[in-house]
Amino acid sequence: MICLSSHKTLLLLVCFVSLSNSLNAQEKSVRPGINETFRDPDPKQFTERFEIESREVFAKRTEILKAIGLKPTDVVADIGAGTGLFTRLFAAQLGPEGRVIAVDIAKKFLDHIEVTSRERNLRNVETLLCTDDSTRLPPNSVDVAFICDTYHHFEFPQKTMTSLRKAMKPGGRVIVVDFRRVQGESTEWTMNHVRAGQEVFEAEITQAGFRRVKEVQGLLKENYILVFEPVPAAAQP
Repeated sequence: MICLSSHKTLLLLVCFVSLSNSLNAQEKSVRPGINETFRDPDPKQFTERFEIESREVFAKRTEILKAIGLKPTDVVADIGAGTGLFTRLFAAQLGPEGRVIAVDIAKKFLDHIEVTSRERNLRNVETLLCTDDSTRLPPNSVDVAFICDTYHHFEFPQKTMTSLRKAMKPGGRVIVVDFRRVQGESTEWTMNHVRAGQEVFEAEITQAGFRRVKEVQGLLKENYILVFEPVPAAAQP
């Protein structure tokens, strides 16, 4: 039998090894091929997959929006915006001075977001084509970054999160929603598709210059919601 303290030590060791491997592999993808289906997507097909009640983050979209608590003047970056579900929700929530930047590696998704936003008369939406290793967001431009079921798709997480760290305004927040990956509890799809669990992802994000502020409890079952803030440059090691 493994005692509790030994179990925690083993877990921390696994996280450290996984993080070390991730950091050492930043010149190559940590999950090659995971984004191939998004290189030339059909927005209609993905809308049918993403915007359905059986997907937890869609069913709980209103609650997630409330938990984030946007200010009317916020500049929000929807990282991995996909079909634009949350982009449009954010845009409708913001005031005239607020805006949403939909960020994605697929131009077809961004074109779809532009069309659907115009159809809803949402004039505060911008789109930005990112790369596999950078958000390409301008420095000091974002109040809130939202990464929903997308972090596990980052092929170069340290480079991508470092680019996001530079884009964050002082006092900004990063909201990360991703799948719980727990052996014996998570689905087979999650275990095969998501490369690591919450502890590893938290460690990676922290290494990129963020600190965890809180975890939103009790809202989601299949996913977790974490809130990070950028560490001031002077306070970084």
